[in-house]
Amino acid sequence: MSRQLFVNLAVDDLDRSVAFFTALGFSFDPRFTDETATCMIVGEDAYVMLLTKAKFGEFATKPIVDATTQTEVHMAISAGSREGVDELADAALASGGSDASEPLDDGFMYSRSFQDPDGHVWEVVWMDEEAAESAATEAGAVA
Repeated sequence: MSRQLFVNLAVDDLDRSVAFFTALGFSFDPRFTDETATCMIVGEDAYVMLLTKAKFGEFATKPIVDATTQTEVHMAISAGSREGVDELADAALASGGSDASEPLDDGFMYSRSFQDPDGHVWEVVWMDEEAAESAATEAGAVA
């Protein structure tokens, strides 16, 4: 069974968030967009709903955290290459984001993390799946 994923994020300034993610190459579904929310298209079956804090609060049952000082979620998105990781992370930094951690390079996997203007942490990951499978097979043979 195929499922769609919708991540909901509270943002301080919806227009600022839309401008930030537009600069990273994301698009938005106008059918689910108004002055309180927008639907960012991440992939064929993955979406991020950016909601004003007032709108998010209408259905949240717990207090909304300040993502600049607390961790609410850590999102990871894929890139098609190591260069793609750098391109997206660099675009985030150039568009008002900030570094979240040092790059991680495991040879077969490479990632960089950034914070969006609201402090949400995004990790951009590339993985050579064949090399990862070989490493897992070798680890299993050793164990």
